[in-house]
Amino acid sequence: MFLNYIKNFFTQKTVKKSLSNVNHSEAEAKIKTVGIIFDESYFYEKDALVQELIGNGIEESQISILVFKNKIPKNEQFDYPVFSHKDLSWAATFDKSEVKDFISTKFDLLINYYDTEKAALLLVTNQSKAKFKVGFASIDKKLNHFMIDTNAENYKVFVDELFKYLKILNKI
Repeated sequence: MFLNYIKNFFTQKTVKKSLSNVNHSEAEAKIKTVGIIFDESYFYEKDALVQELIGNGIEESQISILVFKNKIPKNEQFDYPVFSHKDLSWAATFDKSEVKDFISTKFDLLINYYDTEKAALLLVTNQSKAKFKVGFASIDKKLNHFMIDTNAENYKVFVDELFKYLKILNKI
């Protein structure tokens, strides 16, 4: 337990240090591919959120999901890639290939669907090659290009606000 606390502390320190060098580039392209990072400890309605995105014109085949769980049961099977603190090394890197693939994918939009700062989630978001990152206002302001001020339980409000501003920004 204490070692996990130390690992999280050093990972957050690494993320905060790298956030000081963030270069926000303007992405002019329309949004076609979407990546979503969920924190399943607080939000369980992944499918409902994905259906809201599909209802707003995003193709289901263009949506990729990565889910964070505090603890992953040994014999449980998942329909989506799942990672936890155990997949995070002491050098603030991920050992799991699914996480590495997700990070290296150049999404047009990355939705960071978590409203509490956890070292592993912050690191995935920070290392992601996504062109445009959206998240909650309660997370570090340097991490996302656009922030929505609501909580994770109000996914319909989140999606409505997201698409309202994506239309204004001429991204859809």
